[in-house]
Amino acid sequence: MMARVTGILADRAIAALFEAGRLSSERDLDHDQIQPASLDLRLGAKAFRVRASFMPGPSHLVSDKLDRLSLHVVDLSEGAVLETGCVYIVPLMERLDLPADMSASANPKSSTGRLDIFTRVITDYAQEFDKIPTGYSGPLYLEISPRTFPIVVRRGSRLSQIRFRVGHSLLGEPELLALHDAETLVASKQPNVSGGGIALSIDLAGDKDGLIGYRGKHHTAVVDVDKKAQHDIYDFWEPLYSRGGNELILDPDEFYILVSREAIHVPPHYAAEMTPFDPLVGEFRVHYAGFFDPGFGHAPAGGRGSRAVLEVRSHEVPFILEDGQIVGRLVYEHMREHPESLYGSGLGSNYQAQGLKLSKHFRI
Repeated sequence: MMARVTGILADRAIAALFEAGRLSSERDLDHDQIQPASLDLRLGAKAFRVRASFMPGPSHLVSDKLDRLSLHVVDLSEGAVLETGCVYIVPLMERLDLPADMSASANPKSSTGRLDIFTRVITDYAQEFDKIPTGYSGPLYLEISPRTFPIVVRRGSRLSQIRFRVGHSLLGEPELLALHDAETLVASKQPNVSGGGIALSIDLAGDKDGLIGYRGKHHTAVVDVDKKAQHDIYDFWEPLYSRGGNELILDPDEFYILVSREAIHVPPHYAAEMTPFDPLVGEFRVHYAGFFDPGFGHAPAGGRGSRAVLEVRSHEVPFILEDGQIVGRLVYEHMREHPESLYGSGLGSNYQAQGLKLSKHFRI
């Protein structure tokens, strides 16, 4: 198939950005840093603890604001603890020199969201978080605020990812319905397609044992973001079980890991992103980490039955979630070309064919 003029850049094109000098880094890329439709971003050597989050605005460099707001500097070269409730700004190893027709957007990695680490990418002169305008040339910074668990990070840790796009690539509702008819994007007989996306609902019926999710514990040990299967689940999480009512009261300031009722499918020529549901229908936030790569839930890539794990936090008031309630929408975008590798195909993808699943850092 011919490459499209517009769309999300695939792995091959991301590598070409490095070769052309449009992407540069302090050191060589990690072998698995380029994903099918995104690039993992790596922390630099310093973290600046700041008084508060900030937006640079159209006339300021991030470094200008750091000079004014920084409380102290944390050396990440040998690893350091970032405490809950604090805000840190970390210069990233990668920097951009985007072509005039190319923009980018960032999102936390799946494992970052599942640890309740609030992250967002900032650029010089930014007026929005996680959005990199066309033609941007300059450094990238990551704002990090651990919410539930203190974490250990180091130079080279990867908490965020970036997608590159040329032009408009979102599927409209007629295209989305046609693609669902052809490829079954969500396992639902009558998909709810509106607002430019396909609705996802919450599963509170539970698995065969009645497990519906997990609630994060407070005052835990630290989580090392670079180590897999290091921690016992029950030291950090309280399992939640259905008691027949198929509902869950979200308490303010608590963090929950839940799962969608629907299995999700992202065909190889598309990428998807989860957008939080309209706040007018409920006082809660869902899904910090919104990118779904080409091949997620794709049967030939080992993903039949992959559901969306949802990171859920209530806002100011307790809120009752009921089984089947809509909590988010999946929007789909065209890829410019088919990726060389699909999610789950020999990439060491941690969440293919998943149901309810905590991040890779925990062992049962």
